[in-house]
Amino acid sequence: MEYSSAVVHELSGRVTLAAIQEARLRLAPHLARTPLLRHPLLEAALGFPLWVKHENHLPTGAFKVRGGVNYMARLAEPLRRRGVITATRGNHGQSIALAARLFGARCVIVVPRGNNPEKNAAMIAYGAGLIEHGADYDEARIEAEALAEAQGLTYVHGGNEPDLINGVGTLSLEILEDLPEVEVLILPVGGGSALCGAITVFRALKPEVTLIGVQAAGAPSVYESWRRGVLTPTASAVTLADGLATRCPFELPFSILRDGVDRMVLVSEAALRSAIRLLLQTTHNLAEGAGAAATAAARDLQKELKGRNVVVVLSGGNIDLATLRAVLAEADDEP
Repeated sequence: MEYSSAVVHELSGRVTLAAIQEARLRLAPHLARTPLLRHPLLEAALGFPLWVKHENHLPTGAFKVRGGVNYMARLAEPLRRRGVITATRGNHGQSIALAARLFGARCVIVVPRGNNPEKNAAMIAYGAGLIEHGADYDEARIEAEALAEAQGLTYVHGGNEPDLINGVGTLSLEILEDLPEVEVLILPVGGGSALCGAITVFRALKPEVTLIGVQAAGAPSVYESWRRGVLTPTASAVTLADGLATRCPFELPFSILRDGVDRMVLVSEAALRSAIRLLLQTTHNLAEGAGAAATAAARDLQKELKGRNVVVVLSGGNIDLATLRAVLAEADDEP
């Protein structure tokens, strides 16, 4: 589903600090505030003051649920009864499935074939109907859009939804309140909702904070779009970080992050695997590939980050057992 520039402009105007602050009130009955923690062993490994925003502690194990609950709370009751549909690699789908259960809505989720089986099981457990279609997220998304039209369901786009971004933006409010001295914030970027929420919050309340977005080198569509200044789909998105595996960047997030983010960086698959191990060893937290991306970038940038107050967002911990076994079985050459 492509959006005209006029539609994107109208949608971007609905992503605001006030809307994020209102979203926090909607989330409060359903989601607890997540901790912002320092881990001495992790700081010793990286060599600068570091705080981890533990979005992996949310009920679905990932930050996306903030957006799902905000979206469903604002959806009209007749549309809830008719049902919603979305496409996902897992965390967005779990978000919508849990929110649909909370608000009594029918929910259908389309995932690509071969998707993370444990994320699939979680979505089914939350009550969603699951459909497997296509080779990757973007093929699943096209099928979800077609089914929405054919069955009269409300399609929840994974990125072009202001209510999702406003909900996710609440994590940045919490960071700023818990650490007013933050100087650098590093976030993973798949669709870009977390980064757009951070841009909206920090540019309004503390614009001097450096915002860094992270993509996987094997799935660099948003990085390339930002670098070139125009939406730049990629031919493939191959990475163990399924939350970052998007071939086609989304119009609304790109319109916000294009001029709002200070820097975009890429991390290698080896760096992602190493960061998963590092987080487990030093914080005793499981991170999926996307969840470890900010830490991987912080390690890559450690020379220039020395002496600064850095926050990394551990966006999710939904790594499947097979991937975790493979990551842990690798020889680790790091000290």
